[in-house]
Amino acid sequence: MEQVVVIVGAGPSGLATAACLSVHSIPHVILEREDVYASLWKKRAYDRLKLHLAKEFCALPFKPHSPNSPTYIPKNMFVDYLDDYVKTFDIRPRYGRSVESARYDKADGKWRIEARNTETGGVEVYVAEFLVIASGENSAKYIPELPGLDTFKGEMIHSNEYKSGAKYENNDVLVVGCGNSGMEIAYDLSNYGVRTSIVIRSPFHVVTKEIVRLGMIFSKYVPVRVVDFVAVVMSKIVFGDLSKYGIHRPKEGPFYLKATAGRAPVIDVGTIGKIKSKEIKVVPAISSINGKKVLFNDGVEREFEVIIFATGYKSVANNWLKDYGYVLNEEGMPKNNFPHHWKGEKNLYCCGLSRRGLFGVSMDAIAITDDIKKVISGKKNK
Repeated sequence: MEQVVVIVGAGPSGLATAACLSVHSIPHVILEREDVYASLWKKRAYDRLKLHLAKEFCALPFKPHSPNSPTYIPKNMFVDYLDDYVKTFDIRPRYGRSVESARYDKADGKWRIEARNTETGGVEVYVAEFLVIASGENSAKYIPELPGLDTFKGEMIHSNEYKSGAKYENNDVLVVGCGNSGMEIAYDLSNYGVRTSIVIRSPFHVVTKEIVRLGMIFSKYVPVRVVDFVAVVMSKIVFGDLSKYGIHRPKEGPFYLKATAGRAPVIDVGTIGKIKSKEIKVVPAISSINGKKVLFNDGVEREFEVIIFATGYKSVANNWLKDYGYVLNEEGMPKNNFPHHWKGEKNLYCCGLSRRGLFGVSMDAIAITDDIKKVISGKKNK
């Protein structure tokens, strides 16, 4: 099937790219392996989730959030926004299409994409001048290898399977991972009377949503070092010295780390207060696991009924994109630094891999579409 643009993935990145292409009347098709768009939001997001950034930084192209919506939008409301977005731009992904390979054909200068139709079992071949990787940073869950993990006798899940702490009332639960998901899940568990512990290994910044919002606004006008100085001072005023609770700040500032390494600060939802009151126990890195017993690096051993891994995700585009070197590195992330990360060679692009959330998704989708439009216009002029 001959196409102008093939987009792989119908998450927010794919939807945003499709909307931008539609606005410019550029033909395209979205291939989605699931049976629904935005499957991470619709199927694998926990109940209490809200967008961590203010709504002005979380809108997709050509459709701002309603003035009546809250500043920090709940999951269900954001899903409604996506539903309306798909309807507005008449986006029609082809579901049940699991892309197995994509190669650049040097002979005809086009991309050859093979996708298995999960309903029929057959393989469909798409040929496109432009290929957009929109499968996202969160396409596959990541669980670290730990000594004895296969011996664990309790329940073990990834954060994308977690819904609510109600299920684990009166249980001893260990949360592995101290990013935003891990800290919020620990908070949710504690609210349901769960005996909650969280593994904290690395330094990280703790901020409030308001600090982040102000920082993102100020970043438009002043250098990042100034924004970081103000953010850290405000954080110290709000939270005090957290080192006594096992939480240490990195040497670099929160906005610098986000911009250069993609490491987001933890936006507190109430977890810090529960750590201070000892409702949530901080534990060091895991040394080994034996049955339900977990041995930590400080020599302490404890038993848990449940382990929840809030250890993030990884891109799996390299598994099917055979010529990934045109735009990605060996980890499946952009090989070019921001802000040039979205564009590769041979009309290959990636959307939503800048580690800048929905704000980055919109920037990528607009830039990609403008570039595709430019290439098409250049050919017509010739």
